[in-house]
Amino acid sequence: MSRPLVRRSATAVGIYTSFAFGLLGTIVASRELPSVRAFGDYSTVVFATGFLQAFFDLTAEEALVKYGFRYIAREDWGRLVRLFVSGLRVKVAGSVLGTVGLLVFAVVASSRLTVPLLLAAGIPLGQSLEGLAGVPLYLHGRYDVRAGFQAWSMLVRLAGIAVGARYGVAQAVAGVLVGQLVATGSLVVAGRRAFGRFPRSPQVELGADRREILDFMVQSSVATGVVSLRGGLAPLLLGAVTGTRQVGLFKVAQAPQTTFAALSSPARMVLLTEQTRDWERGRQTVVLRGVRRYTLAALAISVVAVPPLLIWIPDLIRIVNGPRYVQAAGAARLFVLAAAVQLLVGWAKSFAVTIGRPELRVWTHGLEAALVLPLVVGFGFLWGATGAALATLVGACAYALAWAVLFLRITPEDGAGAAGSDEPVSAAEIESEAGLLAR
Repeated sequence: MSRPLVRRSATAVGIYTSFAFGLLGTIVASRELPSVRAFGDYSTVVFATGFLQAFFDLTAEEALVKYGFRYIAREDWGRLVRLFVSGLRVKVAGSVLGTVGLLVFAVVASSRLTVPLLLAAGIPLGQSLEGLAGVPLYLHGRYDVRAGFQAWSMLVRLAGIAVGARYGVAQAVAGVLVGQLVATGSLVVAGRRAFGRFPRSPQVELGADRREILDFMVQSSVATGVVSLRGGLAPLLLGAVTGTRQVGLFKVAQAPQTTFAALSSPARMVLLTEQTRDWERGRQTVVLRGVRRYTLAALAISVVAVPPLLIWIPDLIRIVNGPRYVQAAGAARLFVLAAAVQLLVGWAKSFAVTIGRPELRVWTHGLEAALVLPLVVGFGFLWGATGAALATLVGACAYALAWAVLFLRITPEDGAGAAGSDEPVSAAEIESEAGLLAR
């Protein structure tokens, strides 16, 4: 068996193990906490933490992967060092903003959530440093090792939840915090060692690349913030118009979406590493061909998996989460459909990084959020978690359509013919198309 195949297989094992531990964490919390409302309170804290961390996150990892490969190809080790120093400063600043956001939310939220939110305020720093520490592993092509650490991270968080949820919501959140700190410390050690394997060199100013890298980070950060509106703010809006109980049902119903995302995660991790490297080496046709193959594989999986899930999802919820959560089945069915749509365009995030156009994520996720957020308020008020899931499905379809249009407008510049286009399309034309879609 070839080394790349071994690494890809190991990556899949790590990601799927990570997903299993994450899903078990939700299941344990839903069963151990005394009521649906208590689980809803816990879910609200989880969503708030994820939203505020992502919204204020100054996303540097994508730029470090993109330009890290560029400097490695040039053997420009001094600028590689400077790139990572700059990335560390950016990540710490963003995590501080996320922490402040949670502290403010703790003041204005229901008194039941105050202590859990104060505890959760320590999580953003840990998660941001964990993501940054994993970048050197990507640059060495060791996405398999990164996947292993991801599984370890979810395992220690699961252990924290299992211990804490027996005593209450605040203790469950404290368990997550402790697990996050352990996971971050482990990956920081591995990341430092991986970075130390590059040739040592004093820092060199980024020079003309500085503005380009800064723009990339800003655009990636905006894209991450826009994504958080759909993934994190939407359930918080649902809770505002219905109460935290519906947020708990929403969290349970999300399991199919989480499962499908985990299914494609190894492929997306490989795509980010290998396609970015190929694009920087001028093999653009290979990258576009890989995206098309991924989409066909995702379609085949969806055709096989979706029908039985639609039929048996109530039974699965009853067995896994308990009878008191069966009322989430309607929302879960809609999440199955949304997850299948999102699986088809699971390549989009890494592809935007690969081609150096993170602003495309801003346009497409902006379109999605512009549809989802008002629909969550309206549909959620009428139908609770089921209405919020319907809003998610509408947004997923709009997002997928936008990326399909954008992808078909891209022509490789390495001499091969375009897929779906007879004439080359400039970057400005692509951006213009994205702007029209967003409006």
